[in-house]
Amino acid sequence: MITVTTFGDRTVLVFGLGRSGLSAARALRAGGAKVLTADDGADNLSAARAEGFVTVDPKDADWQAIAALILSPGVPLTHPQPHPVVRLAQKAGVPIIGDTEMFFDMRAAHHPATPVVTITGTNGKSTTTALIGHMLAHAGIDVAVGGNIGTAILDLPEMDGSRAYVVEMSSYQIDLTPGANASFAILLNLTPDHLDRHGSMENYAAVKARLIEAADMGAVSVDDDWCANIAERLSDDGHEIVRISTKTTLEDGIFCQNGIVHVAAAGQSRELLNLNGIGSLRGEHNWQNAIAAIAACLALGVPESALLPALRSFPGLAHRMEQVSMIGGVLFVNDSKATNADAAARALSSYRDIYWIAGGKAKEGGIASLSPWFDRIRKAYLIGEAATAFAKTLDGLVEVRQCGTLENAVNAAAHDAAAEGAREPVVLLSPACASFDQYRNFEIRGDAFRAAVMALNDDLRRAGTRG
Repeated sequence: MITVTTFGDRTVLVFGLGRSGLSAARALRAGGAKVLTADDGADNLSAARAEGFVTVDPKDADWQAIAALILSPGVPLTHPQPHPVVRLAQKAGVPIIGDTEMFFDMRAAHHPATPVVTITGTNGKSTTTALIGHMLAHAGIDVAVGGNIGTAILDLPEMDGSRAYVVEMSSYQIDLTPGANASFAILLNLTPDHLDRHGSMENYAAVKARLIEAADMGAVSVDDDWCANIAERLSDDGHEIVRISTKTTLEDGIFCQNGIVHVAAAGQSRELLNLNGIGSLRGEHNWQNAIAAIAACLALGVPESALLPALRSFPGLAHRMEQVSMIGGVLFVNDSKATNADAAARALSSYRDIYWIAGGKAKEGGIASLSPWFDRIRKAYLIGEAATAFAKTLDGLVEVRQCGTLENAVNAAAHDAAAEGAREPVVLLSPACASFDQYRNFEIRGDAFRAAVMALNDDLRRAGTRG
């Protein structure tokens, strides 16, 4: 745990007592602060009381005695309207910050030279964060990974001046972290998202840009107009920006074409390494993640010779094009995180000879936007509430089998993939749907897919033993 000592014996109010909120409360208490806690949910309040924290109703708090409001990133700060606790703090002139701001405060106060890499963007943040952490560790650097991915930032190991930190940051967290001056910051991409919380695409982009603007150095993809404009503006303002791209040749920066990574300077480029054949980094979206990670690692002093071995050994993230098993020449891929069509498009564009398991609780728009990849699908195995609607979209274009459950779909797809003699058969769970009709979350759905695949493997082993 990173003990937060910057509030001494002053009183702070932590609002929002989920994973990051309780983590912040513990870190503040360990550092000597007088911690008050509050939440809109009875269960979270009970959990805080069980750990010995004082719970309060913010309306009854003495705001003149409160030094700061520590706000959970899930609580609206500005749009669609500020949460009532935010209005109370603003009326009293109390600063509103998040746990990530306290992390940067502790760094500034005690270990300002600590290397910190921050990653943001609409898509790809988690994979890029995990990949950078993996590559730094592979290079022998002591590294901690957390933030919006996995471990709450204040639950990471204490700063000691030697450890590097790799931190995924959502736009909500950036909003609460005015002091996020990272050593190296990454902006991967920007597409419309969370506009209910930011009011407009312009506001959303401005929040993301702040992370790069405050950093010592940054990498920005120039493959969408929003990011390209941010890169140009910050470069014009004197910020050190590494441009990255998977769509165009760059005169300066790092770009990837057909899986080959190039480094360019002053109009001259050279080949750095080849990403082809790395299963966990398959597809153009993963190439973007990889070149962003490469930019960060080079900035932190990782030798070029260490990059490719680290990339090749990256296992990928669970539920994100996760290669579960190869059985009898059939690859089984768990992409349960693909809860909408845009996310599923990344997987469908990365494979051919696909035996596609899709369906669940449909998102607006269905799967019509995936038609450019229908010719890659050998057969679709449909599950959940969306099965009937998806079958209508695929009618006459892709052979469909209604399976109902995920287990039935895995069994049917595995049988067909093994029997039909495709060159590179892939049984792909990429549902293009939320999981809530059959599973509590996408992780549980992905775990069920993995279990069904492992059961196939067990059956094959038993059959081999009998033979």
